[in-house]
Amino acid sequence: MNVDLSWQEIAWRLLWTVLAGGMIGFNREERGHAAGLRTAILVSLAASIAMIQANLLLDARGKAPESFASMDVLRLPLGILSGMGFIGGGAILRHGKRVTGITTAATLWFLTIMGLCFGGGQIVLGLAALGLAMFVLCALKWIDRVMVAERRSRLSLVVAADGPTQEELRERLTAAGFAIASCRAAYLENQTRRLRFAIRWRAKASDTGVPPVVSELAHRPGMLQVWWHP
Repeated sequence: MNVDLSWQEIAWRLLWTVLAGGMIGFNREERGHAAGLRTAILVSLAASIAMIQANLLLDARGKAPESFASMDVLRLPLGILSGMGFIGGGAILRHGKRVTGITTAATLWFLTIMGLCFGGGQIVLGLAALGLAMFVLCALKWIDRVMVAERRSRLSLVVAADGPTQEELRERLTAAGFAIASCRAAYLENQTRRLRFAIRWRAKASDTGVPPVVSELAHRPGMLQVWWHP
């Protein structure tokens, strides 16, 4: 970092920060994710301004010969990073066994680091970070769509006395590619049964609809109620 920092250099760093943060924020805004355009720009600008402030204090670092105190100007951006860790942690939410907001928290953390690069005058490093971030957020997005991963769900059925048996239902689910982790059965009035299956299967992230086998079971004779809990 330069000790003698001109206002033209400060404006140049802030401009790169706004452009880089705006590109990442626009990518998230158009996809409907949290931490959109304004949030991304504000986070990266806050980090950049903190780093510029530390840069301006470089000429005051050290200590006088008659003083025993010293100042570490890099504690200012370090405090920014620590504070952003709390903000990113607040963006992570848990709904039962499902965790969301991890990518949002990671993006906020990355924006802080990128802002520190631009604010510290490492323009090339900041641009490299921007390019890598856009590659991860855009070019690698298709991997999430086509990658097949294990998914879990619960299937609850209320079956009449003349409906399919538990073994018939297990065989139909297994034939459809589902692995049954557990099954619970409870008997209600008039010999009505309530069956709860915990199942696993492999599917793409874009396959968010109800599997066809569930709709097929719902239309079978003797099937009273069907609940699908993804």
